[in-house]
Amino acid sequence: MKAYTLEQVQDKLIGKIGTPGREIFEYKLQMDIIGKAVKQRRQERHLTQEELGKLIGVQKTQISRLENNASNVTMDTLIKVFIALKAKIKLQVELTNLNISVGQ
Repeated sequence: MKAYTLEQVQDKLIGKIGTPGREIFEYKLQMDIIGKAVKQRRQERHLTQEELGKLIGVQKTQISRLENNASNVTMDTLIKVFIALKAKIKLQVELTNLNISVGQ
């Protein structure tokens, strides 16, 4: 029986790093993690989805959608949620091989 590394299995099942399939998988995974973090923090603060929604001016259904799939929420709403939950926010944007040309 041949042994495989975790990296080899990931490359085989979800694609090599940098491929579109792998990028989509990692994006969805990150959005799932954000949703679960919101839910956990909300529960730690003993808030219902409705109460959190009222704090930031959205319906309970939007909080539910965020917790189950954070990819369908605006950045503005997400920041409001984290502020309401008293969470520290750090935003890191990494742009590689960016070529910007400005025309006149």
